[in-house]
Amino acid sequence: MNTAISNSGFMRLAQILGNPKAKPPIPPLIPVSKSTWWAGVKSGRFPKPLKPFGPRITVWRAEDIRALINAATAITGDGEHKVGLGDESRGSTK
Repeated sequence: MNTAISNSGFMRLAQILGNPKAKPPIPPLIPVSKSTWWAGVKSGRFPKPLKPFGPRITVWRAEDIRALINAATAITGDGEHKVGLGDESRGSTK
């Protein structure tokens, strides 16, 4: 993934979850659906949003998104990255 997250600042939801309809398309940093994202925010699994620019503009701190990705990414024995952010654990007996 070639998408860089700035050291500080804010990110909108489309920058986090991606937007394939944008010109150019925005690749997802966290590959989950909007409903999964908001459920994760509600449960505390994902960072809480901020509204510093008014009631209709929702943003997340870039540092929080970077920390979420770093915490969820683990290197497996064969060098592959595994990200445990989505619904892939549903139905698992681990």
